[in-house]
Amino acid sequence: MAVKTRIIRIGNSHGIRIPKPMLEQSGLTGDVELEVSDKRIVIHAVERPRHGWETAFAAMAKHSDDELLDPPVLDSDWDSEEWRWD
Repeated sequence: MAVKTRIIRIGNSHGIRIPKPMLEQSGLTGDVELEVSDKRIVIHAVERPRHGWETAFAAMAKHSDDELLDPPVLDSDWDSEEWRWD
């Protein structure tokens, strides 16, 4: 569906009015990101930080690829012997 609209002045910026049916079809709500691609302005939903990490970590664990890469920084028993939670 194509809709003709006008670019309007909003303070020192410019904007457009997006018809409600288009917003409902797109599923966009809240914060969005804008980018220019091939002389077009593309609007898309902002992804949550760390989106997809849970799935990636589960796949790593399944393939036993979730080991720490770096050795312990201190070679000491302090954490296990002298540290106490109250």
